[in-house]
Amino acid sequence: MTVRSVGVEEELLLVDPGTLRLKAVSDRVVGGGDDQLEQELFLTQVEIASDPSADLDEVVADLRNRRGRAAKAAGEAGATIMAAPTPVLPDPDSEVTPKERYQRMMGRFGELGRRAVVCGMHVHVDVESPEEAVGVVDRLRPWLPVVQAVSTNSPFNEGVDTGYASWRAQVWDAWPSAGPTEPFGDVGHYRSAVERLVASGAAMDEGMIYLDARLARSYPTVEVRVADICTDLGTTALVAALIRAIVTTVADEHAAGVPVAPWRVDLLRGARWRASRHGLTDRLVHPVSGDLVPAYEAVEALVAHVLPALEAAGDSERIAQRLHHLQEHGSGAQRQCRVAGDDTDLDAVVRDLLERTRASYED
Repeated sequence: MTVRSVGVEEELLLVDPGTLRLKAVSDRVVGGGDDQLEQELFLTQVEIASDPSADLDEVVADLRNRRGRAAKAAGEAGATIMAAPTPVLPDPDSEVTPKERYQRMMGRFGELGRRAVVCGMHVHVDVESPEEAVGVVDRLRPWLPVVQAVSTNSPFNEGVDTGYASWRAQVWDAWPSAGPTEPFGDVGHYRSAVERLVASGAAMDEGMIYLDARLARSYPTVEVRVADICTDLGTTALVAALIRAIVTTVADEHAAGVPVAPWRVDLLRGARWRASRHGLTDRLVHPVSGDLVPAYEAVEALVAHVLPALEAAGDSERIAQRLHHLQEHGSGAQRQCRVAGDDTDLDAVVRDLLERTRASYED
């Protein structure tokens, strides 16, 4: 079984270490000369991306290095980085990045665009051809809500306890080109759907095709976009390992002619909603039966389904250890809620996120 290369993109928030609020300085951070940093939709965000590798330890080491470089550049602009999917505290400083594309997005999508101050983790996995990529996208659909539940890390947004484990997912799913899809069947139907979405105005171009999984524009990869950015890189590695194993497994199913599981999009949306609402604290939709089951039963079903791929990549022990850690300590969302406590101390949440982000690149 081929061990596929993986690359990870992370979107990070820029925070004033004194006020703990977001700081709109990405122009100064990226303008400092580090060509590995990119701007995002808002001046309060930056993006980093690892080099692709078949060795997840190398991917994590690369992300650690790039987080450190981003922190250094942010420090020179009077800010620091925070690996969190949403602004925890009220955010008066989210200015749109002054680029023509982003200004057009605001003009077309209005308030939907203005409230999209969210940060995700996007995982790229190598594929052999566009035909294989479409076969993968069609077959990984029911497994992605479980991955989303594992990554949940955004219960608070702009001073509000949202009641969700991943509020980022709720914000992101509002984009008209986002979310799960019907099976495409082949490359021609995929391309046609993308073209018609753009023609409808729901996306300005292919870069705004925000599907849960898509064919990457610039790389021979499938890009999976369901995860919150994870504060701890151990969880990042877990999510990346699971996504690679899913892609490897369903690519083999595609090659063997295994039919696409007949999941309706509305049921997939329901599974995604439940994952973002509860994370790992309640029941999830089982990715095979469709029944509601305890969260870790759904996770175990995923691991069992992709176990040969995990073993081939040398990831099975990593997965077992990290899932045990999650069961013992909870997800990122659960950690934030514990830190907030009964009095919902959101300053404490931000300080904890900053400390753990710092630990992720200083260790």
